[in-house]
Amino acid sequence: MRAAAAAPEPAGRARIRRQLWVEEPAERRRMPDPVRTAAVRAVLIVSLTIIQAVVAFLCTLAGSWLAFPMVVSGVASTVVATWSALDVWVTRQVWNQRHGVVSVPSSTARQMRRERRAARRTARSRARKEARIRRRGAGGLSRA
Repeated sequence: MRAAAAAPEPAGRARIRRQLWVEEPAERRRMPDPVRTAAVRAVLIVSLTIIQAVVAFLCTLAGSWLAFPMVVSGVASTVVATWSALDVWVTRQVWNQRHGVVSVPSSTARQMRRERRAARRTARSRARKEARIRRRGAGGLSRA
């Protein structure tokens, strides 16, 4: 098995080096700053709530006096975590209302997309037709 792996490569093929990091274009745009701030805050609060729930569970298993205060504060922090998740949603909705959401009915947007698609289709078919004409040898003598 090692002999096969150590075998030299064919002379005609050069070894292609793969890059460690390949930059890919982002599929979605970056979140606006207020929305991102609210999302980070929500993630921190939810993670602290989960940690608090685990500590409350372990205190309950150990029979510690700290179990009851931890459970009560865990319930309160669950309410706060829910509120913070709703805050992300509300902040996103407010941002969309205030900043540049195109209020075009979806049917109009659909119609525009259909027209763009049809234009692309005709451009592709025109390009194919021109390529076919070039391949046949336009400019030469006619076959008649």
